[in-house]
Amino acid sequence: MSDSLRVIFAGTPEFAAEALAKIMAAGHTVPLVLTQPDRPAGRGMKLQASAVKQLAVQHNIPVAQPLSLRLDGKYPDDAAAAQAAIAEAKADVMVVAAYGLILPQWTLDAPRLGCLNIHASLLPRWRGAAPIHRAIEAGDAQTGVVIMQMDAGLDTGDMLLTDVLDIATDDTTASLHDRLADRGGALVVRALADAQAGQLQPVKQPETGITYAHKIEKSEAAVDWQQPAEAIGRRVRAFNPFPAASAQLGADVIKLWRATVETSAHNKQPGTVLSADEHGVRVACGQGVLCVTELQRAGGKRLSAADFLHGFALTPGQCFEPHVSHKVD
Repeated sequence: MSDSLRVIFAGTPEFAAEALAKIMAAGHTVPLVLTQPDRPAGRGMKLQASAVKQLAVQHNIPVAQPLSLRLDGKYPDDAAAAQAAIAEAKADVMVVAAYGLILPQWTLDAPRLGCLNIHASLLPRWRGAAPIHRAIEAGDAQTGVVIMQMDAGLDTGDMLLTDVLDIATDDTTASLHDRLADRGGALVVRALADAQAGQLQPVKQPETGITYAHKIEKSEAAVDWQQPAEAIGRRVRAFNPFPAASAQLGADVIKLWRATVETSAHNKQPGTVLSADEHGVRVACGQGVLCVTELQRAGGKRLSAADFLHGFALTPGQCFEPHVSHKVD
């Protein structure tokens, strides 16, 4: 089709695969996909291709998986091979979504129209690696997607298009991710149409309100019961599906998948079980009460509170460790 562009796509997880699917559905030609190398995953730790690679292979799109794009870095051969593949693709533009590698200047300059990034926050809030998790954890009322013209900084480029999305009180990272992925794919297709028509309108990011969404670490899963229930509840939602908030009761480590927050006053030590029944496991916090409605024992399945309590005795007065010190699997 005459209004299609040649689009190199760089991305790795499901969020990015959604955008790649929409770009192809819009009729654009994708001569090359860049994605992270296959990684061990699952219980068997077998090498697994990224969601983006799997989609590219299904559509017979050439895939490059360099360890780095820095020509002067630790993997110059990888970078040089990627540079050759990018040059051969003769792309109009590169679209980048949750790729996971830093793009050096030569990469940004390679396509005729430069590189467009799909970023899952309302920039400049939550620049960096984990914008969806951090928005929920912080209690933001809104988030969204920005299509950005990439420059050499960390999410510092000019904004081209923005789509605002409300964060629901029961949103998890999983549910919000899916809505943002859908919006991001649709928005980048609009941006490509604007680019084709020469109608991109870059807007500088504000110089105030800048925050950084640092990468989620497994160690953050540990629940600190001395925090307010509201803060713990946000972390439960933010860390679903990874790394999953967890609490320790004796020798048992229990993952907390879903919970509601109660403002009830109590005079118990934080971490004390106030009640445990089919409605949930209510635990005293520094302020208020967290009612956990979906739990999981190590090696077990995610279960509703009612099903969990059939196989695990929890009684009022028992106390979770005030702060988990275990190593999270």
